[in-house]
Amino acid sequence: MKIETAKFHTSAATFEVCPVSRFPEFAFVGRSNVGKSSLINMLTSKKELAKTSGVPGKTQLINFFDINESWSLVDLPGYGYAKVSKKQQSDFNLNVSKYLTGRENLKHVFALVDSQREPLDSDLAFIEWMQACNVPFSVIFTKTDKSSDHKVEDHADQFLVKLVEWKLQPEKTFSCSAKANVGRGKILQFIEQKLPKKPKKKEKSRLNLNWMKKR
Repeated sequence: MKIETAKFHTSAATFEVCPVSRFPEFAFVGRSNVGKSSLINMLTSKKELAKTSGVPGKTQLINFFDINESWSLVDLPGYGYAKVSKKQQSDFNLNVSKYLTGRENLKHVFALVDSQREPLDSDLAFIEWMQACNVPFSVIFTKTDKSSDHKVEDHADQFLVKLVEWKLQPEKTFSCSAKANVGRGKILQFIEQKLPKKPKKKEKSRLNLNWMKKR
């Protein structure tokens, strides 16, 4: 997939004020400071489309980005905030859960996992919840450039083992590095395969002709 346009559309503080949209949506979610903003910027080839920060919990809104005027990339607040109150954490997590279970045009969720860390129960529990709610999801291992290859592979292997132990079945798993621009093509290709197929030129002409006849 070639990204021709990538534009910020709007932010929503709660699920109830999320914009009405005709576009299929693909959401990205993970623990605070998992590298979500950097990944979004890499996927869209826009260095500052999503704001990056070393401060955990920077993303506190549901952010919508229009891609190629045909689908939406949704940046969800991270779970496990380090520097906000428990009440704020509860509000953020409630809005994320409402979005994931109540958004009709949500096509797929990418759960981001930090490859620098050993498997965390909080990541596994979140994925378990999505599976229980029948939310379609895949897993992306991030920051694969920031540790030795052996360490990254070891953590990823450990996490894959945990997925089996927890009886969790992501549709697909990806490894990526925003810094090294690794994994971009596979993720975008996966998204493209889930987008509605555009009618071919001959089919489009036939549909237009049939519409004209009916008038």
